Parts: sequence; C-alpha cells; structure tokens
Amino acid sequence: MAIRKLNPVTPGTRHRIVTDFEGITTDKPYKGLVTSLNKSGGRNNQGRMTMRYRGGGHKRRYRIIDFKREKHGVPASVLTIEYDPNRSARIALVEYKDGEKRYIVAPQGLQVGQTIMSGSDATPEVGNAMFLKDIPLGTVIHNVELYPGKGAQMARSAGSYAQLNAREGKYAIVKLPSGEVRLILLGCLATIGSVGNSEHNLQRSGKAGRSRWLGRRPRVRGVVMNPVDHPMGGGEGRQSGGHPRSRNGIPAKGYKTRAPKKLSNRLIIERRKK
Repeated sequence: MAIRKLNPVTPGTRHRIVTDFEGITTDKPYKGLVTSLNKSGGRNNQGRMTMRYRGGGHKRRYRIIDFKREKHGVPASVLTIEYDPNRSARIALVEYKDGEKRYIVAPQGLQVGQTIMSGSDATPEVGNAMFLKDIPLGTVIHNVELYPGKGAQMARSAGSYAQLNAREGKYAIVKLPSGEVRLILLGCLATIGSVGNSEHNLQRSGKAGRSRWLGRRPRVRGVVMNPVDHPMGGGEGRQSGGHPRSRNGIPAKGYKTRAPKKLSNRLIIERRKK
C-alpha cells in the first residue's frame, strides 16, 4: 500500500493525499457476508439528538467480520483483499477447506492465495490466529482478545499492532498500541503480524465535503457559543473562553476520567503514555 498526492487541479485536490488501493483485488463484496447498515444521525430511540455533529454521509453496507477465528485446525485460502467503508483497515475474504467463506481484517503482507489457520496447530506466520500461550515472545500481533472466546477487541485499526513481551503464571504481558502494558489471559487468541494499510494516517481529505461523505457535520467551537450553550461561551468580542472543557464542564486536559475502582486496574502494569 502506498499513498498518492494529487495535482492541484481544483482547490479540493490541492492538499489531498489518498491511498492508491493497489493491493485491492475486487470492488464487489461477497453477498453472503453483507448486511444492511442503518444510520442514526446521532439520535436515540426517542428521536432526540444525543450525539452532535453526525448525519448524512454515503450509504454503506456492513461486512460481517470474523473476529473470533474459532474454526481451529481448518486451513483457509485467501481469495480477495477488499476495501471496507466501515473501518480504516482492509479486509480479506478467506475460504475454509470445508467451503465456508469469512471476512477477516487483512494484516500487512497478506497475499491472495496464501493459506492461513487458527488454533493450537497453527504456526507463527502472518495471518494465523494463535493462543497467547503458543506465540513466541517478542512477536508482533494484532486482533487481540481480552476474554477467551469473546473475539478480538484490541489492535484492530489500520497499521496498529501489539507486542507479546512475556508470560507470567496464567497471564501474558502484552504492550498495546497506546503504550499501555497489561496482563491478558493465556487462553486468548491473537493474530500474527500488524494490521495492513499502515499509511492510513498520512491521508489528507483536501476539502470539507469529504467529511460530509463520511457522515460528519461541521463542529462548532465552544468559544463562539453563548454562555447558555457552553461553559466557554460568551464574553465581549473575541474572548478566549477560560480553561478548555467539554459542554458538560469536564476539563479537557489533565483531568482523569477513569474510575479509580475499575476491576481491570489490577491487570494494567504500566499506564498509557500521556
């Protein structure tokens, strides 16, 4: 995957940087793994806006992704690498030996025709899903489970990865993309390698209209609001607005919002970097 900088033919393309879609092999998703996706526009079941600055956007269809990888010991062949509008990473369509097809998050370096496997019989190669107890120390991993059998919850976005540092009793010590070091049960699955499309963070939209395609409406700064609408609103002329805080008055910088008695605190060895 590489990026392209467009020629400034229009104001919208002057600063636009896009990925070149080089590794994508098809533009049609597999119909058996596609379902409808409804937009809420930021409204709840009573029709009230509970999340601001959302709405519109291009219509999408959801691709059902296999985050559990529970077909252990059955080899699967990679059929296609595809674009997914619902995530930053690319996805891969794989066909198991028994004929079943599933989508997985495509790791960096996964090729069409490659064979992958999950479970205790798998080897530490790119795309294989293994238990943390079987993965060699120092291996780069992604799609990491937090609870055995629940499915991958960590290191799923484009270019992200975690690293298996050590094993201690019934836990593995894993360094997460945020820099946090935490304990995870050895019975959890993780996929070898890092997530593909690592240049995703280098993209530049080039124009405001692209945010509207993604369903994002213009965000209004709190400083320009009235005092009734925001803690930082009001003032004569261009006032700075005081300490940066949210609409509910929660400080934006340095204020700890994590619950001090949260159960998973005991599993965190080193907090993420500030």
